[in-house]
Amino acid sequence: MNKINVIGRWTKDLDLTMLANGAVAKGTIAVNRNFKKEGKPDADFFPVVIWGKIAENTSTYCGVKGNQVAINGRLETSNYENKEGIKVYKTEIIAEEVEFLDSKKPTDEQKSRGSEYTSNPDIEPVDDGDIPF
Repeated sequence: MNKINVIGRWTKDLDLTMLANGAVAKGTIAVNRNFKKEGKPDADFFPVVIWGKIAENTSTYCGVKGNQVAINGRLETSNYENKEGIKVYKTEIIAEEVEFLDSKKPTDEQKSRGSEYTSNPDIEPVDDGDIPF
């Protein structure tokens, strides 16, 4: 079984390319480690490839540097020979699902709405004091 699940933040905006057979988005996700190195938080950086409609949606709605996402997918390894004749190995996460978790930097609309911001502007926030339980 080849499954990987990670939660992290994009290190830069996703690079979306439209191909004849659909879209492909590429980026790198930084995933924090549970331990600190020399008192400082440490992270791993994984290249991510997203195909098709998921690539388009991810790029449009949550593909900005700093946004936190959960990625479910598989690991894929490949190799090639570079210009100097040296064999280069690479490992990438091929995303099958991408879930938007939060935004590192709030948009202007989020700032103006403050804590009352919701992802759907048609939904009114509920005052917890109105709930009878």
